[in-house]
Amino acid sequence: MGHTDLVMVCDAGLPIPEGPAVVDLAFRAGVPSFADVLDGLLEELEVEGATAAREVRDVNAAASGLLDRHFSELELVPHEELKSRTHLARLVVRTGEASPYANVLLRCGVPF
Repeated sequence: MGHTDLVMVCDAGLPIPEGPAVVDLAFRAGVPSFADVLDGLLEELEVEGATAAREVRDVNAAASGLLDRHFSELELVPHEELKSRTHLARLVVRTGEASPYANVLLRCGVPF
């Protein structure tokens, strides 16, 4: 992924628009988890920013905590806005996650 390219890491329920390339990892409910996929991607990608749904704070403590551990500055927007930004992604990685608002839009950086 190049500098400023967007990667959406999403739960099994997020609608994916036509346009971005899709890697659909969803095998069954919960497999693979949002946490496992996000952790793996962050080991491979240089990420300079991230955006998630504001609603994650009130509804999904596990996903909210995971995002806070990974991103010191996390942009929070309404869920509908996050969904609308999905079409801007170069890549969507769909997990098997079956909990609400387990989605994050990653903005790639450069390693130098």
